[in-house]
Amino acid sequence: MEHPSEKKRFYGAITVSERGQIVIPASARRDFNIQVGDKLLVLGDLDQGIGLIKASALFERAPGFFTTLQGEPSPNQEERIEEE
Repeated sequence: MEHPSEKKRFYGAITVSERGQIVIPASARRDFNIQVGDKLLVLGDLDQGIGLIKASALFERAPGFFTTLQGEPSPNQEERIEEE
């Protein structure tokens, strides 16, 4: 039986560029089969941090995910709505 910690990885530290860009380490891209042109979603929790997930993986595993997120708009969404 595989121990849960055997599925955990640390891929190293990355630096955010002046333009807000990051480079995903090659070993992480390989482990998660991230290819050129793949779409990644950036998810966040203000208490716990941010995470990335392949859009295709989210749609395949949780097709109702985005319908459950509908509800109160975030503050940024409210600002954009008022500006329009």
